[in-house]
Amino acid sequence: MKKLILLLSIFVCLLGCNLSVKAVEGLETLPLTQYSKSAILIESSTKQVIYEKASEEKMAPASMTKIMTMLIVMEKIDAGIIHLNDIVKTPKEASELGGSQIYLSEGEEMSVEDLLKSMAIASANDAALTLAIYIGGSEDVFVKMMNDKAKELGLVNTHFENPYGFDTNQHYSCSYDMAIMASTLIEEHPKILEYTSRYEDYVREDTLKRFWLVNTNKLVRHMEGVDGLKTGWTEKAGYCLTCTIKKNDNRFIAVSMGCENVDQRTKDITSMLNYGVSNYTVETYLPKGSVVSQKEDLMTSPNQYDIVTTKDVRILKRNHMELVNITTKVILEKEITSDHVGVLEVYINDELYQTIPLATNQKIHRAKFLDVFLEILKELFLVSK
Repeated sequence: MKKLILLLSIFVCLLGCNLSVKAVEGLETLPLTQYSKSAILIESSTKQVIYEKASEEKMAPASMTKIMTMLIVMEKIDAGIIHLNDIVKTPKEASELGGSQIYLSEGEEMSVEDLLKSMAIASANDAALTLAIYIGGSEDVFVKMMNDKAKELGLVNTHFENPYGFDTNQHYSCSYDMAIMASTLIEEHPKILEYTSRYEDYVREDTLKRFWLVNTNKLVRHMEGVDGLKTGWTEKAGYCLTCTIKKNDNRFIAVSMGCENVDQRTKDITSMLNYGVSNYTVETYLPKGSVVSQKEDLMTSPNQYDIVTTKDVRILKRNHMELVNITTKVILEKEITSDHVGVLEVYINDELYQTIPLATNQKIHRAKFLDVFLEILKELFLVSK
């Protein structure tokens, strides 16, 4: 009898252990957010969703709009179209704009870098509009760039009517779209984090109009690893925040929209970020430059070349879990050039997980007639031998 009781006790113990493991695995379905009307948590490099709540509901994004504004500004800087040391004159429209600002006066000159950090750190509306008009020539043209970029990113629940975030009936986004914008900005233009991570800075130094910039995202000071990204508030939007944290080479992005106050917003954001950091990690399945296919084509020069990945293939996983059932599929263009090669599809459990652009490991071009003729002769000679 004692032996039976002991066996039953062990069985119950084991059952309890199994149940506790299952509970941990199901945490994504638990309410990580109490106050947000819409929220999401993603891993940045893979853009994989870990947690979401009404993440595709259209809402006013307030100053989180500036994430898209910063994305376009950084694209132009990295493309060499504008430069950080460019001096920009403040247009009248910007000098008359209300809300958060650095009180630019009409005609005042300021560098692109100072305008950018004023927008990124202190959410300055006048700086955002000044940059928008400098790039687009007019606010309307820049807003078209914003909406075109949203379409390019596949964001179907986003439409902008200004570059700074004032409410209108047709100015909206959602937490999922904001997370994808933020991820794109960070992954493609990481220099922006040099500004969004600063708690304070100054513009107009050594002048009588010296202005103190204080980050509207207090978590950059109070939560280790947080280095961005953008707050927002209007009466219609409520308190919003798109926030990012990097720990142990893993980056997570959390978005909260529609909170009633800053404390609620902070609690929901920290809850999501802490959960991501504590429970998930990213492993590199294939490093950038991995050879996934080899090609031989007499019509190109060189006629033999490798097809390689253009970036790391990274896979998000729960801590202490193995990566299993991963397969890949190479899809190449019918006519391969250095600019148009194809993609690598990555599948987990036969479901498409990620699509990675491919490239050639060297520049290729159409072979000259004489080169093709000589290659054919060479092949014929080898066959005849």
